[in-house]
Amino acid sequence: MERKQYKLLGYNIDLFDMQSALNYAKSLIDGANSSHIVTINPEIIDYANKHEEYAKILKEAEMVIPDGIGIKIGLQVNGIRVQRLTGIEFARLLIDDAAKNNIPVALVGAKPNVIEKVQKCLKEDFPDLNIVYAHDGYFKDNSEIFEGLKLSCPKILFVAMGAPKQEEFIYELKSILPSTLMIGIGGSFDVWAGEVQRAPKIWQKLGLEWLYRTIKQPERFKRIFPTLPIFVYNVIKERLTKKG
Repeated sequence: MERKQYKLLGYNIDLFDMQSALNYAKSLIDGANSSHIVTINPEIIDYANKHEEYAKILKEAEMVIPDGIGIKIGLQVNGIRVQRLTGIEFARLLIDDAAKNNIPVALVGAKPNVIEKVQKCLKEDFPDLNIVYAHDGYFKDNSEIFEGLKLSCPKILFVAMGAPKQEEFIYELKSILPSTLMIGIGGSFDVWAGEVQRAPKIWQKLGLEWLYRTIKQPERFKRIFPTLPIFVYNVIKERLTKKG
């Protein structure tokens, strides 16, 4: 399957719609090697620009989907209109497909009470979902988790530990797990478990989910500002440089 990309501030972004992204992800599952899906946003790019090893992880990922609204704006500045693929929605699509096709999945991340609750909630929504391994994100030694995952042999691994930790965890795991699709999905387990309320649909549709979450969680303000406006400025600057 053809993979169309656009390089934004040095990072390749995949230009799939939701269905094409799912089809491509399924082709990765069928591949011989493990693969990594990054749900990229301006904060992740900002961190990568300051940490060379993390930038390497992003650039070596097998799939990079435009999660943040800032990424969508950045692509639009360059004349590219693309569907925003939020990690939480895309992961849900993967889970639905896994349940329908008996694809074994694993869950790693969130607090102990949340990882227990999210398994129950997912099984209620997807009775045929085959969860072969689950562990909270509060551990100090990766080796025990790696061993558990090796023994359980999932085909899809959802890691909800937040950036950059989840991407670093997946990158280390890629050489250990055979033929597993891995995706970092931040705080999705908390939402699925009902611990955190997602923005109303109208906010999501308008691309203002980030603003809703900032209003609900003011501590996020320092993380988003000035990162988002600086990101857009740098995209415009790059665009003008290319044109000039």
